[in-house]
Amino acid sequence: MVELLGEEIGEEVFIKYLAQLEKEYNFWMSGTELLSEENKSEKRVVRMPGGEILNRYWDALDMPRPEGYTNDLETFEKSGKKDQKIFRHIRAAAESGWDFSARWFADEKNIETICTCDLVPVDLNCLLLNLEKTLERAYSVKNDSANTRTYYERASKREEAIQKYLWVEEEKFFADYNFLNEKPSRIVNMSIVYPMAFKIATQKQAVCVKDHLEKKFLSHGGLLSTLIYSGEQWDAPNGWAPLQWMAYKGMKQYNMDGFAEKIANRWTQKVESVFEMTGKLTEKYNVVDEGSNASGGEYPNQDGFGWTNGVYLKLKSFIKK
Repeated sequence: MVELLGEEIGEEVFIKYLAQLEKEYNFWMSGTELLSEENKSEKRVVRMPGGEILNRYWDALDMPRPEGYTNDLETFEKSGKKDQKIFRHIRAAAESGWDFSARWFADEKNIETICTCDLVPVDLNCLLLNLEKTLERAYSVKNDSANTRTYYERASKREEAIQKYLWVEEEKFFADYNFLNEKPSRIVNMSIVYPMAFKIATQKQAVCVKDHLEKKFLSHGGLLSTLIYSGEQWDAPNGWAPLQWMAYKGMKQYNMDGFAEKIANRWTQKVESVFEMTGKLTEKYNVVDEGSNASGGEYPNQDGFGWTNGVYLKLKSFIKK
């Protein structure tokens, strides 16, 4: 958001919002000083096998969410009432925005196996790398060379760690990393576009991600969130506006204009076809079935919707050009 403001009114906004940027960063990095070989995780920070620091989603409470109290108790019952930490995993998934997805499930199907806090997510760490680079830029504008250097070094270390742990060379895609068993997650999801959107991926990696999306994720209405049909709203057959945008942006960063335009065209046409049927723009879309709208999850598909409106307008403006 600060970068967008910077494009509109100039670099002084980086100094204006420096305190807020620092506060956001400190929230995510809180507990770093408590990490050790014995204590691999603390709050939202994780010490990786080589000593690098990356981040995860987390929550301070291990009790049901107020907004999903009954659902959470039912999940606890299904899990066998073995461990109240399941509530923390549920809350962490809600913090991610992907509430819910097989992305967070140990068995790839059922929410009672949710293990969000055990995973180092691709998208979160790309976003935090971008925040470190934004802080580096803010201190540079402020002519504070010491802090500029600090955030440059932090961003460089995180970028190396993303490449080391979140790129799966055998499969040729990015994946969330389970730091407890020290293995990448087998559930490929649309977070693989974030290293492209933030220009972290190499050109070879970008080609592999693009090929993977085109062969497996692209449907007639846009890109699927995951390839798993779990009944959760952040899984197939649903697609979500923010992920279409990040994919479009990622492809443009690597001059894959043809595929970017294909994403934009299919998504905007899907939004338009649902609008013609219902008179509404909605929170999410079924990108597989032409005659159906999205479903799944804890609540009905919402009318509106801010990110759908924004992404639709932005993509439409590019298509016209």
